[in-house]
Amino acid sequence: MKPTPEHNQRMAEMTFSSVYPHYQKKVLSKGRTLLELHQVIYWLTGFKEEMLNDLIKENVTFETFFQRANLNPNAHLIKGVICGYRIEDIENSTTKQVRYLDKLVDELAKGKKMEKILRGA
Repeated sequence: MKPTPEHNQRMAEMTFSSVYPHYQKKVLSKGRTLLELHQVIYWLTGFKEEMLNDLIKENVTFETFFQRANLNPNAHLIKGVICGYRIEDIENSTTKQVRYLDKLVDELAKGKKMEKILRGA
């Protein structure tokens, strides 16, 4: 599938704080920890605990979330399909970055080893 402009706009306007509880539930239900979830988020974005909490409280959109992020230089190594979209084919940067995060959370929930999730970090 190829994201439409409407899909890209919806992704950009979605708030991180509305999705974060779903990430938590997904990883916790599969026996992973919040510490591991945060490690994945920090690896991708460069955000530390305090900044992440501030962004959640501020109720920022994903567009703002990723504008403030210092994206990991190895993020381009995140490949595959998530939610029906092949990540490497997504052209919109915000949508691609959201799908990067979705893919990392999915890999964590599926029990993948942390060194594989973090792409050799």
